[in-house]
Amino acid sequence: MKLYDFDGMFDDRLSSYISENSGKYKESEWEELIPVLYNRFGDTKIKALGKTPRGYYAEMDDKEIIKCLKAHLKQGITVSEFLCTEIEGRKLFGELAPLLNGTDDECVYALNLLGADSRLSETYMRLLTERENENIKDRCAELLKEKADEVLELTINNYQNNVEREYMLEIMSRSVIRNDDVFEILLKEFRCSEDIAVSANRLAVYGDERALKYLYEKIEEEGISYVDFRELKFAVEALGGEYNEERDFSADPYYEIIKAHNEKAADVSGGGEENKN
Repeated sequence: MKLYDFDGMFDDRLSSYISENSGKYKESEWEELIPVLYNRFGDTKIKALGKTPRGYYAEMDDKEIIKCLKAHLKQGITVSEFLCTEIEGRKLFGELAPLLNGTDDECVYALNLLGADSRLSETYMRLLTERENENIKDRCAELLKEKADEVLELTINNYQNNVEREYMLEIMSRSVIRNDDVFEILLKEFRCSEDIAVSANRLAVYGDERALKYLYEKIEEEGISYVDFRELKFAVEALGGEYNEERDFSADPYYEIIKAHNEKAADVSGGGEENKN
């Protein structure tokens, strides 16, 4: 099977186009224009091929197009969006699922193309706990968050057995069905963790108002950092509470950094009085 680097072809054409239109567009305009040009390129006939990039992949049958994807990955040739879009449009669950047990590159592409699918939740959990590739772990976690209630028992079990605890906490926090075990785990982590911002955010995402009591206790502590204070305040508000006490963080180095960033952002967007907290 002959492979075509359509993205490489596009890059060559784009370089010429940029040279021909030097100074015509601002950087922000180029950022908007390039995706438009790329999309248009998908319907441009390639003289040497006699077909457009989209047309080339559209003519392949299901087995050929998966074989093409694997060949691109094996040979290190960029996989174009046109190939991915064609595969996505065909709903090739049976052809893509076996790639989850293939090379790391095959697995990553299969995860992205298959998405959050209840039929694969246990497989994703197995990949998360067994594979070493961080991209695979991260992607599995993101997909499992969308199906958190379906894998809740398995998630709690992994947490209790000290298996990928941080990932399990992230997945648990996305559970929609209220569960006392989950609440107690997230609360325990919040009260014991050194990373207050992360653990507070998990409570906010989980959405159980019972956490407000403990968030108020923590936000009142004198020794918290400005970063943690901001995250705690967000969590309180996310759960329907309020915290409007004036606090002095002028001695916190992150306070000045964040303040300067907010002021710059306000200037760019047209102003607006900065919130003191």
